[in-house]
Amino acid sequence: MNRRAFVAGLGAVLAAPRGAEAQPQSLTVIGFLSSRSPDESASVVAAFRQGLNEGGYVETQNVVIEFRWAEGRYDRLPAMAIDLVNRHVALIIAAGGDRPALAAKAATSTIPIVFTGSDFPVKVGLVASLNRPGGNVTGASLFTSEVEAKKLALLRELVPKAPLIAILVNPTNPSAGLVLPSDEASEIR
Repeated sequence: MNRRAFVAGLGAVLAAPRGAEAQPQSLTVIGFLSSRSPDESASVVAAFRQGLNEGGYVETQNVVIEFRWAEGRYDRLPAMAIDLVNRHVALIIAAGGDRPALAAKAATSTIPIVFTGSDFPVKVGLVASLNRPGGNVTGASLFTSEVEAKKLALLRELVPKAPLIAILVNPTNPSAGLVLPSDEASEIR
């Protein structure tokens, strides 16, 4: 599926009757799958709701959001994604890293999935390419990890006498090994 077809389909899903003419059964159901907790994601959820409101979607009036929070327990994400698919959501928002998006992608090849940020969406298998994501998954790539080696090299220049500089990563994050490839790490030393 190309990006234009994906966006057109997404628009059709969200173009369901809204406001006074909407019937109760016409509520659009959006799944929100996150690896985080509701408390630490409060600002993200507020911005998401604001964006929906600006687009004419008001929660409980014409859209319902089904939240699923893994609260840092990545092993719960696959079952939560399947639960959203079984709920027949029109769209899945995958927030909190690559894990929720990968779980959603494994659960469905037909429901549109939008990930909120990924450093390596192609390398971790979310999309086929940045130009043409293909399939039912699209989203935003932050590319912040692309400059990690440069940041560490700059730190080495700023503190040349430091015997060791380390970087901490979450080893269960699929992009953890991609943050700083070993060949770049050896160049920094």
